[in-house]
Amino acid sequence: MNLKKYIRSIPDYPKKGILFRDITTLIKDENAFTETINQIVKRSKKLNFTKIAAIESRGFVFASAVSYLLKKPLIMLRKKNKLPADVHSIDFKLEYGTATIEVHKDSIGDKDTVLIIDDLIATGGTAEAAAKLVEISNGKVAAFIFVINLFDLGGSDNLKKNNYKVENLIDFPGH
Repeated sequence: MNLKKYIRSIPDYPKKGILFRDITTLIKDENAFTETINQIVKRSKKLNFTKIAAIESRGFVFASAVSYLLKKPLIMLRKKNKLPADVHSIDFKLEYGTATIEVHKDSIGDKDTVLIIDDLIATGGTAEAAAKLVEISNGKVAAFIFVINLFDLGGSDNLKKNNYKVENLIDFPGH
């Protein structure tokens, strides 16, 4: 199945010059969504990890299904002030602004190896922040799996340069 045909492209969203790759058209199709989850699970089974971390918010859609199927704990990496207990926080730059993500301090420990799942990687700021959250929690990053890689924006390449394993299902240009 060609998953690319289930991704809608929206120019100038959320601001002028951004070509937004919309996964809602993929997840609303039961066959495309099932195939996407199956492909992530297949890639996940080649990795050694104890927990799955999902990046808010679209990463939750994919990671929760994978977590359920693989019977692995799910850790939510959330936007600032969304988690009620003590957190680690990382500020980072996006291609169209800045943001903060957080994780509960008791979610990841020194015996944990974490698979990080998200819908898309562009410049890699969010993914790098996610890796830092795992690492300041004393965990190790097993790998990243993204549904979409915007290959010309360099995020995936930057993660690989920093010795992270990176997988993606679909490649698109970001412009």
